[in-house]
Amino acid sequence: MDFKKDLPYNELPLLLPDSKVWENLNVYKKLAEARAALAELKGRLPVIPNPLMLINTLVLQEAKDSSTIENIFTTNDALYKAFSSSSSGTDAATKEVLRYREALWNAFSKMKKPEDFSVKLAVEIFKTITGKNEAVRSVQVYIGSSSHVVYTPPVPGNILMEKLNNWFDVALNDRSIDPLIKMAMLHYQFEAVHPFSDGNGRTGRILNVLFLCNEKLIELPVIYLSKYILQYKNDYYRFLREVTEEGLWDKWVIFMLEAVKQTAEITLDKVNFIFENYSSAIEKVKTEAPDIYSHELIEVIFNQPYCKIAILEEKKIASRNTASKYLKRLEELGILESEIVGRETLYKNLALFKILSNG
Repeated sequence: MDFKKDLPYNELPLLLPDSKVWENLNVYKKLAEARAALAELKGRLPVIPNPLMLINTLVLQEAKDSSTIENIFTTNDALYKAFSSSSSGTDAATKEVLRYREALWNAFSKMKKPEDFSVKLAVEIFKTITGKNEAVRSVQVYIGSSSHVVYTPPVPGNILMEKLNNWFDVALNDRSIDPLIKMAMLHYQFEAVHPFSDGNGRTGRILNVLFLCNEKLIELPVIYLSKYILQYKNDYYRFLREVTEEGLWDKWVIFMLEAVKQTAEITLDKVNFIFENYSSAIEKVKTEAPDIYSHELIEVIFNQPYCKIAILEEKKIASRNTASKYLKRLEELGILESEIVGRETLYKNLALFKILSNG
C-alpha cells in the first residue's frame, strides 16, 4: 500500500475497486436484505398524501443525526421549535442543523434530471451546510490533530479534481454493479477524497440519499442513514480506515448495506405510525369537531411537529382569528399542546412529536 497517514494520499485508487476485494456471498446476502427493505419502504411512501409530512419530519431527523456525528448537538425539541418559530433566540448548533435540512431539500429539489447530480450540486450542498463561500478546496487539510494525524487526503488541484470527477462519472455512468453496493463505495471514496475544507461527512451523507433518489430506489430523500452510522460510529470509522489501510472493502460494503436495511425498516415504521395517527386525527376531528374539519387542516398539523397561526394563514386554511380558534379546538381535543416561544404561540402535535422522538 502507498498510504501513509501524515502524507497526502495522492495514490488513492480511482473507482471502482476490483471485484476480487469485495465480491462474496455475504455481500450479496446483505444486498438482498437491503434491497427488500428499501423496496418495501418505497412502496409504502405513497400512503402519505402530502410529501411535506415526511420531508419536514424525517429529513429533520436525518439533519440532527448527521450533525451529531460531527459533534454538533441539539435536541429534538429545540430543532422542531426553531424550524417552526420566527424567534431569533435559536442557538448556533440548532441553526447549523437547520442548514443541513435546507441543503438536503434544496439539492433534492434541483435534481430534475440525472446529470444534475454533479460537482456543482455538491458545492452548493457544502456552501449551504457550512455557510462558507468556497468551492472545492484549494488548501491541504488533514483529519485528526496536529499531534495525531489519522488521514491526509489528496492534494488540491489536478489530483483532487481527477478523483472527484471520477466519483461523479462512476456515480452517473457505471452500471457494472448494483447501485446499493456502488453507493457504499461512493461514500467511502467521497470521504477519502475529502474535496472540501469542512463539512465533508455531512455533504457525503446527503449525497448518499440523493444518489438513491437519482437511481429511483426511493422517491423521497427520507431514508436517514445517519441514525445507523451514529449508533455504530466506532465501526463506521474503523471500516473506513480498513479500506484505506488494508483494502478491506467487503466489511465496509456489508456495513453500509446493513445501514440501508435497518434504516429502511425504521423509516417504514415511522411512516406507518405517522399515517395511523394522521388517520386517527381525521376521524377524531370529523366526529368531535366536524365544524372545523378539513383535510388541509389535518395535513398541515402533520407537516411538522409544531404548528402556529401564521402557518394556517399562509396555507389559506383560515384567517388569523379563525386559525386561532381551530388550533385551540385541536388542543381541547388533545391533539395539540400549546407553548409560548418568544412572542408567539406554537402548537405541538403530541403524537407526531412522540413518533419522531422515539428511536
